Amino acid sequence: MPRILIVTGEASGDLHGANLARAILSLDPATELVGIGGTGMRDAGVKLIPGIPQLDVMGLIGLSAVRSVVRRIRAIRRVLKSESWDLVVLIDNPGLNFHFARVAKAAGLRVLYYIAPQVWAWRPRRMKWIQRRVDHVVVILPFEEELYRQAGVRCTFVGHPLLDAVAPSYDRAELMRRFELAPEGPVVGLLPGSRAAEVKMLMPVLLQAAAKLAAADPRTQFIVARASSIDDALIHSLVDSSPVPVRIVREQASEVMAASDALLIASGTATLQAAVVGTPMVLLYKTTPVTYQLARRLIRVKWIGLVNLVAGRTIVPEYIQHDATPDRLSAEIRRLLTDRRACSEMKAGLREVRESLGIPGASHRAAKVVLAECRA
Repeated sequence: MPRILIVTGEASGDLHGANLARAILSLDPATELVGIGGTGMRDAGVKLIPGIPQLDVMGLIGLSAVRSVVRRIRAIRRVLKSESWDLVVLIDNPGLNFHFARVAKAAGLRVLYYIAPQVWAWRPRRMKWIQRRVDHVVVILPFEEELYRQAGVRCTFVGHPLLDAVAPSYDRAELMRRFELAPEGPVVGLLPGSRAAEVKMLMPVLLQAAAKLAAADPRTQFIVARASSIDDALIHSLVDSSPVPVRIVREQASEVMAASDALLIASGTATLQAAVVGTPMVLLYKTTPVTYQLARRLIRVKWIGLVNLVAGRTIVPEYIQHDATPDRLSAEIRRLLTDRRACSEMKAGLREVRESLGIPGASHRAAKVVLAECRA
């Protein structure tokens, strides 16, 4: 009977861990799954280790919070060193899972990394670090497999889990009714991200761009997709002062994308989600000046948008830092709304990206790799 430890961090990791756990148990119900995660993994049949809550260091504030995380890290180290595991599965969250991979290998354990960190975007030494400390990498972006293999890392591409989370199609007329949107006016979706810091940075820019779009066409309607990780009070403190009416929809990002004619969207996984839905978009991102300068020195890729990285060419326009102005964003959205050829070309590119992500069933294929690794 395989005994597997699954370590996740933030909410998205818990979701992927839960889907992976269900797939593993469907293939081998005798597998013992133990983990550090949240309610999703628990409900999927993972026995969560008592006294070690889910590890999410994003937005960590205060000395007491830091001490709490340090205690959790030490507890996980003890679990890795003192117990017997056929395999340790690390999911995303490279900030902490890089450390746990090193500890696990030092303890003589086999390590599989699922939804691998995007080390190819950073300095080459990080790929060498993976090579020394991870036995098998399971990736969800099509171009990653060859990059890892060229670096001497065992790697398997399983497809993207988004294909299981996004419906094959949506009834736009029904969504328009659900969100109380008028059928005669264009709809622009605003997706400011899933972290409080980026929402605070990007939402004001999005609202200013919305005001310019409304001035150009008063029929334009705006709808915000609010991630579950964003507090109601935060989003309302930003949106309530908007010069144009904005509807807020919680935890229905795919539906907001499907109801929209075009999207203003923060760089991240949501851009791939929009590609799967098929809605044209304009990507933006802003961060602190220090973080931006550091990223410019470290990042080694031509684009930051996952859609463009997967395509290997510019499909979606990217407006980063000082270029992410309301004037430029609104002008680009107006072009997509009024230029049928530009809109059609982007939709064709998004279809290519969706096709390259594989077929549904990523979690099931990843589970097969996990169980095969246990038998290795």
